[in-house]
Amino acid sequence: MPWALVISCCIGMFAATASSATRAPFLLEMATDFAVGLPAIANLFGLTAVVWGISSFLSGKGADRWGRRIFLIVSPAGLATSLVATVVIQQYWPLVICVAFVSIFCGSFSTASMTEVSLRTDNQQRGRALGWVMSGQSLTLLIGIPLAAWIGTWIGWRGVQISVAGVAILAMIFLLIDADDKSQKTRVVNKGIGGKKLTLRQALTGSVVRLFGSLIMERIGFGLATFYYPSFLRTLYDLEIEAIALPLAGFAVGNITGTLLGGQLADRFPFRRVSSAGMLLLSGSFALAWFLWTPGLVTTAFLGIGFSLFNALSRPPLMAALADVPTEVRGVIMGLNSSVASIGWLTASVLGGWLYLVVGFKGFGPLMLFVCVIGALILLPDCRQRSNQLTVNE
Repeated sequence: MPWALVISCCIGMFAATASSATRAPFLLEMATDFAVGLPAIANLFGLTAVVWGISSFLSGKGADRWGRRIFLIVSPAGLATSLVATVVIQQYWPLVICVAFVSIFCGSFSTASMTEVSLRTDNQQRGRALGWVMSGQSLTLLIGIPLAAWIGTWIGWRGVQISVAGVAILAMIFLLIDADDKSQKTRVVNKGIGGKKLTLRQALTGSVVRLFGSLIMERIGFGLATFYYPSFLRTLYDLEIEAIALPLAGFAVGNITGTLLGGQLADRFPFRRVSSAGMLLLSGSFALAWFLWTPGLVTTAFLGIGFSLFNALSRPPLMAALADVPTEVRGVIMGLNSSVASIGWLTASVLGGWLYLVVGFKGFGPLMLFVCVIGALILLPDCRQRSNQLTVNE
């Protein structure tokens, strides 16, 4: 396994995810600094999701055409520069523009890193490698947000953004050392052997589209949990903000543990869709009990850990299955992964707010079970497909 590349991409993914997530503890301070209402700052998360998704798709097409090295190097540098710009500016609309640029570079890096790691890793180790890269996102929940809230009391939200920019520069330096022309050579060789170039429409087989559908359902369930779990705890048990730190840390530990173990599951069990579907069903079962059965804070916290663990276990097999396409279109498929995931995030944000107003938190459990079951059922037609079969050849 190319550990240097994997660790570098993990650091880069941490920086990309933390660039927006670490703003969460400082929404009120940012609203005051820019003289706008809290919704105006909160809406930046929606902007991030949309622009990130669009950038992922376009950079995936570009990476397939020009190779991934330029995206692996330029994206962290652009991310760091854009984060520094958010610190310097003093008005809201320039902040919106800076956040849009941050999201562009985050999307391009996430696509290039996932594609490069999948190409430079054997199929037998691909699930573990992708799991390690995705653990950078989980580390944001476990370390990034709590650390940002802690050091933010001394350096403020602007200082936190500078710190994240420093992490992005670190990732760029590591990638500058490790990244080479291997991705370029792989593309040229495949183009020469394949004869007629495969088109995106040919790559989007029914099996791949169903994987994307399952991904949307999984992201809706996870988005509902991450967006509303803190409010659920504070409302249900009348807790102060510092009292929810431990349950949220448990949720993050479950997520990162599931991500790493999910890589092992993806590599050791050849029927990756079966693995993903089974873990989705288990996570949905935990979600139902999580929001409906509330005898006490400890029980709620452990049910939250169970949901995050099995939800995360479903992700690496799903991502490894998506990577089972020819190398010449893998970049755009992995780019579409982030674009499709953003649909799930946006749906969770909007649907969760409406559901809270109409039904309350008791409606979240049945809804999360429903989307997890649908996500598993979508994969049912392809469950006999082994990991060493290419989806485009069906």
